[in-house]
Amino acid sequence: MDFTRSKYTQLLTTLRQAGYRFITFSDYCGKKVLPSDKKFVILRHDVDDKARNALLMAECETKMNIAASYYFRVVPASNQPHIIRQIAALGHEIGYHYEDMTICNGDAEQAKTHFAQQLTYFRQFYPVRTICMHGAPRSRFDGKDLWKTCNYRDFDIVGEPYFDTDFADVFYLTDTGRRWDGYKVSVRDKIPLFQDEWVRRNWVYHTTDDIVKAVADGTLPPHIMITTHPQRWTNNRIEWITEWCMQHLKNGVKRWLVMSNKR
Repeated sequence: MDFTRSKYTQLLTTLRQAGYRFITFSDYCGKKVLPSDKKFVILRHDVDDKARNALLMAECETKMNIAASYYFRVVPASNQPHIIRQIAALGHEIGYHYEDMTICNGDAEQAKTHFAQQLTYFRQFYPVRTICMHGAPRSRFDGKDLWKTCNYRDFDIVGEPYFDTDFADVFYLTDTGRRWDGYKVSVRDKIPLFQDEWVRRNWVYHTTDDIVKAVADGTLPPHIMITTHPQRWTNNRIEWITEWCMQHLKNGVKRWLVMSNKR
């Protein structure tokens, strides 16, 4: 079974054994990648739903002495203060998974105010220095459009993955669509400028086992950002089956949205 915490632990173990160092996104933005780091993984988690799963994942990483970046939305399923505090206490980075343009129905001024308010809120748990856009595939508003009217650096933010990652150097892997080649059905969680080149190099992986095999073969790129959505990763069989069914339905909707945007 893929997308279990057991499989996730196997992935981390395999990467570590192959010489990859794990860093947070703020580490990357702060130039804490060492000259000796020939291999590194920026470990990022977008907590869209089921915050409890994020805590279980964070506990797993802490046992392995790994720190990751966790981005929380303002919706109740993600915004669970007691869980955010626990994840921060474990030594992980906390960030804001913003979707203010969607929440404010495209009004940039309202979205800016809302962003500032929510950033202040999350900073009561952790000194937030990085943020990450929530894709919101069903919304007609792109969260990143907020920065056409203002600058997130004015809020003492040092990085946003879609703007501040050098994807000419860093390969992007995300479990969007409950698959590692989800760029085919993703509306916004993808890097179109570089995806064709990655495909040309055969850096395409469908399952976690595909990634593990590439690590073993020495064909996985040396610099990677891995993004997961913790609600997908569970050892509970009923929860796993439910997530599998729901994601297949969502992928169908996403395919329709992607095709509609191309017309």
